[in-house]
Amino acid sequence: MNATPTFPPRTPRPLGTTQRQDRWWLEPLLNFIGFTTFVGYSLWVTFSPTGPHGLNYEWPHRPGPGWTYLSPFYSPLFGPTWWHFSPAILVLWMPLGFRATCYYYRKMYYRTYFADPPACAVSDTKFWQRKPRSYQGETAFPWILQNAHRWFLYFAIYVLAVLWIDAFQSIFFRAPAGQPGLHFGLGSAVLLVNAALLSAYTFGCHALRHLVGGSVDCWSCSRIGRARHKVWQVVSRFNEHHMLWAWVSMICVGLSDLYIRLLAMNDVPLTRFPWL
Repeated sequence: MNATPTFPPRTPRPLGTTQRQDRWWLEPLLNFIGFTTFVGYSLWVTFSPTGPHGLNYEWPHRPGPGWTYLSPFYSPLFGPTWWHFSPAILVLWMPLGFRATCYYYRKMYYRTYFADPPACAVSDTKFWQRKPRSYQGETAFPWILQNAHRWFLYFAIYVLAVLWIDAFQSIFFRAPAGQPGLHFGLGSAVLLVNAALLSAYTFGCHALRHLVGGSVDCWSCSRIGRARHKVWQVVSRFNEHHMLWAWVSMICVGLSDLYIRLLAMNDVPLTRFPWL
């Protein structure tokens, strides 16, 4: 018969106790400032009044010429006739759910907001409270909801496809008379860069990497296996810098909305590249 394992008593330690000599607190501090700023701006964008025209999230105000700059916070733009609130509320749950359950963001906000732990080899907020084998990880409510990450991935890919359509529609359009037209301004460049960075973040997702390459014992046993291996290699290249893509894409979403919002409020001039 196996004896019941015994564990040595744990001595309570204050939060942040460590033998590390580097500035381990700098990364969680910067993460807190950056992410909190983005969340605050997102809430303001979602729930603030949309202005006298009711359309501070797009330029030109509809109906306008055949091209439109639409803020990524409001794309895809839809809403029933009875909906009298911001259209962003109907959209943001998809990219928000995707980022909130992202493997990198889990690590970031566990460390930044919960200090659990604040960094490697640094005592956390619940060190003195834990009992042996009491840790449940993400197997209990509410953290078990993180398993919905793959489902949010599908919604995120849908939103990403619409953002690419918005970017190209800001360049190639049909005028009111039906003739094709071409417009390429700073807003078009902003929307294209935003869609590209979001693509790098989305297609470097850990869940997508497992989806295309998981549960495979032999890549070369079939043509489908070899094709999956090539896709897996592409996703893996993006996945290597998943943290970088997460931050730059998030910042670009905020800057894209800010530029279009300022343009719609006539606070910045419309910039069109001279060769078009």
